Amino acid sequence: MRLKSIKLAGFKSFVDPTTVQFPGNMCAVVGPNGCGKSNIIDAVRWVMGESSAKTLRGESMTDVIFNGTTSRQPVSQASIELIFDNTEGKVAGEFAAYNEISVRRVVTREAQSEYYLNGAKCRRRDITDLFLGTGLGPRSYAIIEQGVVSRLIESKPEELRVFIEEAAGISKYKERRKETENRMRRTGENLERLTDLRDELQRNLAHLDRQARAAEKYAELKAEERQLQGELFAIQWRNLTAAKGAVSGEIASLEVKREAAKAEVTHTTTQSETARVDQTAATDALHAAQEHYYSVGGEVTRIEQALRYAQERRGELQRDLEQTRTNLQQTRQHLEGDQRQLVKWQEELGQAEPALDELKVAASAAAASLQEAERAVQVWSQGWDGFNDRAQGPSQTAEVQQSRIVYLEQVLTKLQERLQQHKLESESLATDQGESAVEPLQANIDNADRGIQGKEQEIQTLQKQLTESQTAIEQGRQQQDAIRATIQENRGHIASLTALQEGASDDRERIALSDWIETEAVQSLGTVYAALEVDTGWEASVEQVLGEALSAQVLSDSDMASLPSVATLPAGAFLVEQGTRKAGCSEGTLAAHVKGPAGIVQWLRSIKVAGDLAEARRRCAELEPHESVVTKDGHWLANGWHRRRSGADAAAGIIARQAQLESLQGALAKGNDEAVAVEVSLSDLLTARGALEKSLSQTQQSLQQLINERAEWVSERRAVATKLEQQMQRRNQLQEEINESERQYEQEQANLAQARQTLSAALDQMELDRVERDNLQKERVTLTEALAQQRESARLSADVLMRSELQCQNLVTQVATLKESLSRMELQRQNLESRETELSDTLPVGQDPDAENKAKLAELLDQRVSAEAELNIQRARVGDIEAKLRELDKLRLEQDQAVQSLQAEIEGFRLQEAESGVRLESLVNEIEKRDGVPQEIAAALPEEASESEWQDKVVRAEARINRLGPINLAAIDEHAQASERKQYLDAQNEDLETALETLRAAIRKIDKETRQRFKDTFDQINAGFAELFPRVFGGGTACLEMTGDDLLDTGVAIFARPPGKKNSTIHLLSGGEKAMTAIALVFSIFQLNPAPFCMLDEVDAPLDDANVGRYARMVREMSEKVQFVFITHNKITMEAADQLMGVTMQEPGVSRLVTVDVEEAAQLAAS
Repeated sequence: MRLKSIKLAGFKSFVDPTTVQFPGNMCAVVGPNGCGKSNIIDAVRWVMGESSAKTLRGESMTDVIFNGTTSRQPVSQASIELIFDNTEGKVAGEFAAYNEISVRRVVTREAQSEYYLNGAKCRRRDITDLFLGTGLGPRSYAIIEQGVVSRLIESKPEELRVFIEEAAGISKYKERRKETENRMRRTGENLERLTDLRDELQRNLAHLDRQARAAEKYAELKAEERQLQGELFAIQWRNLTAAKGAVSGEIASLEVKREAAKAEVTHTTTQSETARVDQTAATDALHAAQEHYYSVGGEVTRIEQALRYAQERRGELQRDLEQTRTNLQQTRQHLEGDQRQLVKWQEELGQAEPALDELKVAASAAAASLQEAERAVQVWSQGWDGFNDRAQGPSQTAEVQQSRIVYLEQVLTKLQERLQQHKLESESLATDQGESAVEPLQANIDNADRGIQGKEQEIQTLQKQLTESQTAIEQGRQQQDAIRATIQENRGHIASLTALQEGASDDRERIALSDWIETEAVQSLGTVYAALEVDTGWEASVEQVLGEALSAQVLSDSDMASLPSVATLPAGAFLVEQGTRKAGCSEGTLAAHVKGPAGIVQWLRSIKVAGDLAEARRRCAELEPHESVVTKDGHWLANGWHRRRSGADAAAGIIARQAQLESLQGALAKGNDEAVAVEVSLSDLLTARGALEKSLSQTQQSLQQLINERAEWVSERRAVATKLEQQMQRRNQLQEEINESERQYEQEQANLAQARQTLSAALDQMELDRVERDNLQKERVTLTEALAQQRESARLSADVLMRSELQCQNLVTQVATLKESLSRMELQRQNLESRETELSDTLPVGQDPDAENKAKLAELLDQRVSAEAELNIQRARVGDIEAKLRELDKLRLEQDQAVQSLQAEIEGFRLQEAESGVRLESLVNEIEKRDGVPQEIAAALPEEASESEWQDKVVRAEARINRLGPINLAAIDEHAQASERKQYLDAQNEDLETALETLRAAIRKIDKETRQRFKDTFDQINAGFAELFPRVFGGGTACLEMTGDDLLDTGVAIFARPPGKKNSTIHLLSGGEKAMTAIALVFSIFQLNPAPFCMLDEVDAPLDDANVGRYARMVREMSEKVQFVFITHNKITMEAADQLMGVTMQEPGVSRLVTVDVEEAAQLAAS
């Protein structure tokens, strides 16, 4: 596999489509600095997936797109395509069958990056996977840019390991291992979550089974309760419909009275409207007077403001004129001073220029003397370099052997330490503490299981108690509802009976009598029927005799005695004194069965009583003329007449109703007491239920905490088991490494003995070279002192010359600046003189300019006095009309109140009607919710069906439902779903455990292959590095060493000592030495695993000619197996190339390519 060509378009400075061909294995890219040579290597790294803009010498990925020049517009995208020759089939996988492979990347201004493989769109990862194991990649050892050489040598051991892995071809193994570990971690997490879910699901299944059976029973009872509730609503609907019709008749009667009252309001309103028309006319006249008054006042204010403004303006003009004259005087003074300074500086400049010429001549003479001294030092340096070349051989040999001895001693020490560490670690791992760590965890898990079981039983007990508490609360609420219903019913009966009692008398007479009592300041003690106590069974007799007297007003004895003139007493009025008699008097008369006001009792003494009508007729013969007889059932008769009242009489049943009313009031008071007691009991039950709910919540939290702790202990137990397995694997691995270290220790001891013999011979030769070196160093001291004196003399001359030149330049600059300042100040003086003339002309001179406005102001003040008098007349007229309107409004308000009173009564009845309508609508909605029709349900029910009977049925049905306790209606479906999910999770758990074991086996296999490949590759690269390093440097030693014991993650360190040096670390090497060391390392990697091509960007820049020659020869040798593309400025490296590609930038900012075949050019030149 080799690189055939690169196609660039819009990439950095290659704006035009350009194809770079690579026909041979030695291609050099040359050109001046900044022409875009390195952009070719950037293009290769970019298309292979480089994602760091900084690495590509940019700030963002869109910086690789051509950004335009002074003559060209920016382009919208950049495109790079690499064409590879794959005739050898080195690329594996699906592309192994292709002889040519194309890799292309395109990026747009929107930072959208796309990759293509053989024209098909792909991912960045596909590009990376394609080159895994080949040595190619965006940051592989096959691409070495400017500065990368030194960074390669100075990289950390972990970073240097990456190059060894790439050469070993195990980078793809690492990717596979990383993916496998991620899958293992996710699988383990999924397995733990799955285990927790299965445990929790198993516990829930038992609860759901019980709940499902209860839910089925609940559905049956709920259907029965729903039917009974619908029938109860239908009964209530039927009763409420009848009550609503009665209320509607009362509303119609009140509306007739309201319309009559509204007619009176309309008449008053007409009078008010007439008065308001007069008010409008008067108001318009008032507004006209006000408008005239305010208009005159506004004109007065305007003229006064104009007079004040004119005075202020004259003052401002006078102040501006004085300031302008002051500024003009100051400007004239500044002009005179600057002109004197200009003459002074011009004279100083004329004196400094001749002295400057003399200093330039002296500086040139000092520079010539310095050049002579530098040439003498250079001649000595050449002699010194020759001596060093001759003496280098023995010195290098000694240093190499010393370094090798130190290195071998360090290796032996580290091997001993490694053996000791491995043995200690193996002994520590041999201690078996696994069982002792697992047993307490298992004990904790067992304790948690017992705790969970206990908490579940406690929760069941609390739930049962909570259900019983809820049942008691429901019963209490039902009892409370029943008591409230009874109270409401009693209140309705009381209201109805009270209305009937009040309607038993004529409303007009009753109202008139009430007004009279209030006017005369007399206190009424109530009606007669309320003050009477009648024996049971004699109510009809008393009502028959007393009649309308039952509605008479009872007064106190004192009020009755002190009554004023009865002339004002209303017609039909009936007053009774309060005084009472003892029971039992007047035996045989009706008075014996009545207790009440004295006047009434006295009246009843003349009324005899009989058991029946026959007895009454017999007793008529015995009656006095003023006496009569009455029967128990209401027949009242005497000699010559017989009377029995109709049941339609307003007073009929008034006494019985009064007794019933008092009984209901007593029952109402008792019901209120019972309601309070039930409320207190219900509050206690709710408090107890809250305590049970709190206890249940705390117990559930404790249960969840136990479940969480159990899950943690289970997870910890799994971790301990995994750790035990890892320790066993580690012990086996340590034994293998101990055996390998012991073999290596014996080999290194033999190498150490040989190195010590070679060192002794080299030290003898080095002593002879030391004497000659001392003589040369003394000569260097003499020449160096002479050179320093000449340099100091030349520096002093240059400093004096520079100060003189700066002084002249400052004088020239100051003269020019002062001339510009004089021009500006002259212009300022002219402007100030013009401003002075303008202000002098503007100020008025002579008579008063405000005389006209003052005369007009006096005339307007007279007009304002007249307008104010007219305004007062119009205000008085409007006040009279408004007083009349207020009287009419008061009358209409009284009439409105009367209408509103009637309306309030109507609204009261309408409210009752609306309430009935709302209740009817609510009942209809409730019935329709149960898919019923009120008329149909009511028709199907028996006529005698009562609301209380159906309420009892509903209560009994609800009690049966409540006895079931809390119901989970979704339990049936949840139980089926949970069972199905349990089976699915069990199967999934088995699959995950099988997959986890498969992944562990894959990891062990990958680790084994990785260790073996890395060890073999490291040894081969280390041997090649030790061989190439002396060839590059002409001597010295170098090696690689692993920094850790585990071959999977150990770092790699570089140890290198050029000939004649004893550096303790590689960081002490010069830039050129680091570059040569990096070249030796990279080429040793290429010897083992040659990448398809290698790109070198000015790697030879820090090397001298001798080292460049060795570098070029080595590249030529390697080019038999590897394709090289190198960028260089060195002629020696250019001579080694087969093809030269010149990059030019004739047009600023745009790179172009010129290709030359060196062999063809040589043949053409020879011909």
